Order: sequence, then structure tokens, then C-alpha cells
Amino acid sequence: MKKVVIAYSGGLDTSYCAKYLSKEENFEVHAVSVNTGGFSQEEIERIGNTAKAIGATTYTNLDAVSSFYQKVVKYLIFGNVLKNNTYPLSVSAERIIQAIEIVNHARKIGAGYIAHGSTGAGNDQVRFDMIFQILAPEIEIITPIRDKKLTRQEEIDYLQSQGVDMNWEKAKYSINKGLWGTSVGGAETLTSEKPLPGAAFPSQLQEKEASRVTLTFEKGELTAVNGEENFPEKNIEKLEELASAYAIGRDIHVGDTIIGIKGRVGFEAAAALITIKAHHLLEKHTLSKWQLQHKENVASWYGMHLHEGQYLDPVMRDFEAFLQNSQQQVTGEVYISLHPYRFVLEGISSPFDLMNSGFGKYGEENNAWTAQDAKGFIKILSNSGKIYNQVKQKS
Repeated sequence: MKKVVIAYSGGLDTSYCAKYLSKEENFEVHAVSVNTGGFSQEEIERIGNTAKAIGATTYTNLDAVSSFYQKVVKYLIFGNVLKNNTYPLSVSAERIIQAIEIVNHARKIGAGYIAHGSTGAGNDQVRFDMIFQILAPEIEIITPIRDKKLTRQEEIDYLQSQGVDMNWEKAKYSINKGLWGTSVGGAETLTSEKPLPGAAFPSQLQEKEASRVTLTFEKGELTAVNGEENFPEKNIEKLEELASAYAIGRDIHVGDTIIGIKGRVGFEAAAALITIKAHHLLEKHTLSKWQLQHKENVASWYGMHLHEGQYLDPVMRDFEAFLQNSQQQVTGEVYISLHPYRFVLEGISSPFDLMNSGFGKYGEENNAWTAQDAKGFIKILSNSGKIYNQVKQKS
């Protein structure tokens, strides 16, 4: 039998692939989930049991949470990356690491084929295929959903005809859960006007009384939550648990897809949004004016290339080196309050806080220059504007 590794999430698309390839195409199916965060051991076992019941010969769960953080997430934090000032790249960031892990596993078991459940109208097909083609050009890529142009309802109809039992109401939504957030797609996000129902999001409001959280950063990395130190990825998980109880981090992202059409997707990313905003606030206090200026440009390009599947291009390592070096003084604590559906950044403390300078206090006093110094500085600063205005008036 032909051996195929399926990038298996347990959702509708990959369940269809597993069933179709094993029954209709006579493949020996090896389902592989790459855990980039967000899954409990019970969920992993449930996904594995479902895969085998559908027709997979084996099921493997690869733990890549730490790898995901070290290779991607920490640079998204260093860069305060939000696509279109909204989306923390929850899914696009994961797909890169998942694709790399899938390739490694396929080679390990000697599979000649890799399958994934992407459609022909989204970004994931590009991300997966690019990584697979670059790292393993000898392995053939199979994409039943894309090739057959299937709708979600057609997939549901096929699985039901094969006696597959799933939560069909939930299957109407495409949900991708990970360390850096959860994306939610459904019939509503295919329109421009409809919001996602509250029930479609993974977390529901549980806490109504405000609470305070202290985040500790060392050289840009989240090293403690409320004074308890742990690995950054563990701190992100802890923050997600605290903040998701307030249903924080819900939004809908509208953006340009890699293939040139507009796309809309819902997401919930409490820890990601809080971490990015807290980190950015700390940077405002500890970095120079020009560091902040140029970091923003580099981070924008880093996020764009990552989103479009260009992770393996060497320019990404150059961007990462810049972002890493910029974090040398991004150390301190950020104080945050959590409220239903929102959070507030209250302030920071840092040994590198540039507001603590003895030169002066904004809008209050100047200790390092005189009034005459200020007048002379402003006069010279005005020169280019004066020259331009005079020339314009003469012409």
C-alpha cells in the first residue's frame, strides 16, 4: 500500500482526507498532529481515537510547543507583530512549524506522500506546499479538498454516508487552536457584514470582577506572570488561562490573502494580544526613538513574510537577528488590569526606563538646557521649513 502522512487536526477537512484516502484511494494513512499549543492530553487522545476510527493506520502527536515559541513566537513578540494592526498571526505562524515537523515525520517513516486538508482558496495551501516542496521535493503532495473543490457541506455529507460520527454543528466552523491564539472561520466570515456568534468562540465569559496581572519581561521575553517564573511558553499558557476567563481577545481580521483575494477570519487570542501590547508599552519606555522607528518597519516585513509562507528565506534570519539585538534593555514589569472583554495597560517599572532621566520631565521642567538653548534649537530646526515656504511664495 502507498504510505501517506496526513497533517491531521481532527477537524472536518482532515477527517475527510483520512477517510477518503484510506477507503477510496487505498492509502496506508498515518495521521500526525503537531501540537503547537492549546491541547490537553485528553483532547490529544480523543483526536487519536477519532483518526483510527476513521481509517488511519497510526496516529502520532508531535509536541512542538517549545519549538514554536523559540523559532517563531518570540520574534512576533519582539516585533509586536499584528497583521493589519489587528491579527497576531495565530494560524499562519503555526503552519510553518507544523509543516516542518510533518516533513521530518514523513521521512522518518518512509512515506512517499504528504496530505493536508487545505482548500484552493486560502493561505494554508501555500504555506504547507512551499515548506514541503523546499524541504522534501521528492515527496508528492495530496490535497483532496482542493483538488475536488469540496464545500464543507459536501464533506459532511460524505462522512455521514460512511457512518462517521462527529459533532456536525461544530463542524460548520473551522477552528484552529494553538499557543498564539485560536482562529474561527464559518459561514459568517465568508460575508462582509455578519459577526460570529459568541458561542463560536472557544472561551466564554466566566469572570466579571476586575483583577490585576503583572507581567515580567527580561530582554523582551515573558519570564514571569504575577511573580511566578517559568518558561515563556508556559507563561503564555498561564496568561491565556487567566485572560480567556474574561473573554478577552475576540476580533475579526480582514486581510489580503497570498493568492490575491480578500479574506475574513475570526480569532480569539487573549494572551497574544496582552503580551504584545504589554511588551510594546515596555519598549516605549526603554528603547530609543530610532530603535522604535526602524523596529516597526522590520517587524512589518517579518510578519508579512511569515504570513505568506516565506519562513525559510534567509532574510528571515536577518530580521530575527535585528529584532533579537533590539531587546537588550527591554526588561521590567508591566501592570495590567483584566475586565470583561477588555484589558487595560496601567504602567511599567524598569531599571532602563528612559523617563527616569535627570535631563527633564515632559511638560514640566528642563534640567539640562536653558531657555536660550531651546530657542536656538527651535530656530535652527525651523530652517528647512522657512526655506521651502519662502521659495514656494516667490514662485
